[in-house]
Amino acid sequence: MTGVPAMFVFGDSLTDNGNNNDLNSLAKANYPPYGIDFAGGPPAASPTATPWSTRLVRAYAAQLLGLPLLPSHTDASSGDAALHGVNYAPAAAGILDNTGQNFVGRTPFNQQIKNFERTLDLLSRKLDGASRLAPSLARSIFYVGMGSNDYLNNYLMPNYNTRNEYNGDQYSTLLVQQYAKQLSTLYNLGARRFVIAGVGSMACIPNMRARSPVNMCSPDVDDLIIPFNNKVKAMVNNLNTNRPGAKFIYVDNYAMISQVLRNPWSYGFSVIDRGCCGIGRNRGMITCLPFLRPCLNRNAYIFWDAFHPTERVNVLLGRAAFSGGNDVVYPMNIQQLAAWQP
Repeated sequence: MTGVPAMFVFGDSLTDNGNNNDLNSLAKANYPPYGIDFAGGPPAASPTATPWSTRLVRAYAAQLLGLPLLPSHTDASSGDAALHGVNYAPAAAGILDNTGQNFVGRTPFNQQIKNFERTLDLLSRKLDGASRLAPSLARSIFYVGMGSNDYLNNYLMPNYNTRNEYNGDQYSTLLVQQYAKQLSTLYNLGARRFVIAGVGSMACIPNMRARSPVNMCSPDVDDLIIPFNNKVKAMVNNLNTNRPGAKFIYVDNYAMISQVLRNPWSYGFSVIDRGCCGIGRNRGMITCLPFLRPCLNRNAYIFWDAFHPTERVNVLLGRAAFSGGNDVVYPMNIQQLAAWQP
């Protein structure tokens, strides 16, 4: 046990555990074969309603912290349910409010923060006041992983005008400026221990290969992601300097996923160019549809569907974030953050 009382998760489909189930959203995964490896199968409105095969990397980190599987925001309707944390992440969410509008219903980061404020009201009543809640929040872990959709479902989408309004550098600056304000809002609400996840490499995800006329990776996509990640890391340094009593750490998902893609066989992967479940070229044109038969050997695949990694990749990322060195988690890992004393 680490002494961490709770973990609060903010993000997108990489950490969604069912927050879109009650929304009028096209970005849902509360049906088989999603959740195929999760104990008990994938009933709707459950923690199995994730956009890949099973356990969330963040839930894995929560297990390493000695915490139970976190409820979705819609399932945490009481103080009792939220005592050990809540997952607010829905698929299609972005830093910007207009990101993901092609999926109709969505909960951007700003709204996730408002949902967290509602949880604070529940917890304050449960703990008989803010004076008892503040020390618990200060010891809790706040995981935030945003930015993927701001590129995949905004900047790179032809129906958005964003690319005509901003070049790549201007857009990454816009995102990070907004991101810093949002994280500062969480700080002002009592959050003190932050895990900020960088955006992983997206050049070789099955969807990008499927879009390519020659079935190849799209390095120009990563040319957008790398500057964004660099600015997020600089933001983390700035927040550590200017937010007293808080510690922000940066998880370099880009470096970790790139390492797996460069050396898949050393990690036991043999299929790197297509999804385990999906339709079209590289099983990347359309994500896994209801009751579609997935690949038989999921452990051999890096990608579960057109966009998301398999459970084995998530477990690798979770372990690296929890106990890795400064080459993947900076300036300390999650285990050290849990034990950190301000």
